[in-house]
Amino acid sequence: MKVIKKCIVLLVSIIFAASCQNKDKPMATIKIPVAKKEPKELSKHNDVREDDYYWLNNREDKEVIAYLEEENAYYNTLTAHTKDFQKELFAEMKGRIKEDDSSVPYKLNGYWYCTRYEVGKEYPIYSRRKGTETADEEIIFNCNDLAKDKDYFSLNGIAISPDNTLAAFGVDTISRREYTIRIKNLETGEIYDDVIEKTTGSSVWAADNSTLFYTKKDPVTLRSDKIYKHKLGTPASEDELVYHEQDETFNTYIYKTKSKKFIVIGSSSTLTSEYRFIKTEEPDSEFKIFSPRERGLEYSIAHYGDKFFILTNKDNAFNFKLMTCSDSATASKNWSEFISHREDVLLEDLDIFKDYYVLSERENGLNKLKIVRWDTNNGYYLPFEDETYTCYVGTNPDFDTKILRYGYNSLTTPSSVIDFDMETKSKEIKKEQEVLGGKFNKDNYKSERIWATARDGVKVPMSVVYHKDTKLDGSSPVLQYAYGSYGHTIDPYFSTVRLSLLDRGFIYVIAHIRGSEYLGRKWYEDGKLLKKRNTFTDFIDCSKHLIDNNYTSNKHLYASGGSAGGLLMGAIVNMAPELYNGVIASVPFVDVVTTMLDDSIPLTTGEYDEWGNPNDKEYYDYMKSYSPYDNVTAQNYPTMLVTTGLHDSQVQYWEPAKWVAKLREYKTDTNLLFLDTNMDAGHGGASGRFEALKEVAKDYAFLIDLEGKIAK
Repeated sequence: MKVIKKCIVLLVSIIFAASCQNKDKPMATIKIPVAKKEPKELSKHNDVREDDYYWLNNREDKEVIAYLEEENAYYNTLTAHTKDFQKELFAEMKGRIKEDDSSVPYKLNGYWYCTRYEVGKEYPIYSRRKGTETADEEIIFNCNDLAKDKDYFSLNGIAISPDNTLAAFGVDTISRREYTIRIKNLETGEIYDDVIEKTTGSSVWAADNSTLFYTKKDPVTLRSDKIYKHKLGTPASEDELVYHEQDETFNTYIYKTKSKKFIVIGSSSTLTSEYRFIKTEEPDSEFKIFSPRERGLEYSIAHYGDKFFILTNKDNAFNFKLMTCSDSATASKNWSEFISHREDVLLEDLDIFKDYYVLSERENGLNKLKIVRWDTNNGYYLPFEDETYTCYVGTNPDFDTKILRYGYNSLTTPSSVIDFDMETKSKEIKKEQEVLGGKFNKDNYKSERIWATARDGVKVPMSVVYHKDTKLDGSSPVLQYAYGSYGHTIDPYFSTVRLSLLDRGFIYVIAHIRGSEYLGRKWYEDGKLLKKRNTFTDFIDCSKHLIDNNYTSNKHLYASGGSAGGLLMGAIVNMAPELYNGVIASVPFVDVVTTMLDDSIPLTTGEYDEWGNPNDKEYYDYMKSYSPYDNVTAQNYPTMLVTTGLHDSQVQYWEPAKWVAKLREYKTDTNLLFLDTNMDAGHGGASGRFEALKEVAKDYAFLIDLEGKIAK
């Protein structure tokens, strides 16, 4: 009776909403989608979970497709009154973008390479010029032509042969991140018959211009597990397997050192690394292990002169240090310290040039770039003045140069690409991001970094941006965003798209919660495995800080996150639904226990060091305590928009579909709940640069409508 009563109440609200869209038309009704229940018992560690919606995990089932389409129809009908506004938002966001934009050319092996766009076109054009930036343009790939008649298109992994005549490239037309590698003759334009399927798309040429190494994916789990060697002009069926990563918790990949001396195979899990290498001139030689894997030892390698430089956490260097060894004696016992570990500075990367090396560091959450001469070991930091900002080393393939290319932006400052002379310390701004439309003025916006106190006393930083006219009196809407997993840090970056919220009075907040590496490696370690709940409670405590300090109220606070950030959304609506007026969960990872117990699902085994292995009861119990799907309960939930892609290989579509079905069954409120499934795309959504804006327009319209600013 309780369920029947709830459905009646909800149906009444839907009838009312539908009738408000057009008072001149007869009142219309649309049924709330109700997925059928087929109980399935899932047993582990003498614990039985009953999953009524397990049947949704078959995308070939017509009944599954019908349910997803019913959810889409429901979403489209009840948001029909926002469609014109979505178009307005799309035009507004598109209008800020320089349609005929281009990247700053970079020099590689005698050619200047560039990526550019044309007016009205969705996809990039890759081109190059020989010798100088003003030479005649050679089109390598026009993706607009290649993408014709395709619902999805992605080209990646362009690899130019050492003699500059061939380009290997990968194409994905499904959105499952499985790429088919082809080879193009850049002199004749011919696409060779070589076809290599189910790869990562990336490849590496040996020095002979005829041997190509690439990474293949397991067809079921999509784990990158095999490295093959291909000889130009031969069938892919004859390719030689040169390395097979047998450990299901590891992925493998291949690349060439910047010195061009070595081809390197990397194997990595969340906690452990291992490398193998050969000389580029000897493609048929056997790969030699750099240093055998040791559980918990992470490292990456770069080559310079006759030495390797190793960025590693060896000897409990949790924030990493830099070590070195001869390229003829590479085992870890031969590593010697080059830059010591620092407890307050995370060493993130190393870039090597002929006369200088550049360190990418993070201190107190902020990026820092340090430039050091090899011969004197004298160094200095690039100066940055904003309170919160993002800087990063850009594309620097040229080894013999004194120019460092780096990028800079902040929440209020558009992106710049800068060439910095490491010798004279002079800089040249090669490009500043143009914000078209004639309305943007950086002085109209304010940014700050604030700190919330988590329930365990830890200070959690947030980056905040808003229009200078926005009131900080508790009445303004706030969109709070976070990711919080894998040590991935969301730096405070500039976004032209975000202006559509800021100009409508929204405050945008990035919560740098535990699970990222914003405050160093320990910040990550304290937000994973058996400390994962810190990620969720940090976000909630940041929300409370925003409310308590009059940035907003629970009537105007919104939360957003995708993928592992979608898991975050699922957790917070179970734990503190009363704090939020609306939530957007994009491609959310919400059925944690079931997914992590299924090692046939892509990426599962490689995730054990992040989430834990639920075959171990301790991890099973902990996961079950926060898994959003397992913790849906009879309570009020905020209005929610859940998005997914039918062909998603990262988070399978059935996780959000099951979650929404269960939420519909249990929730006790009359707030709207939407599931929007892109029936063509995968984890990354639409592939065209403008098509992707339409998805953002949907999200923003959802938020702005909840603020009552769209006419019914």
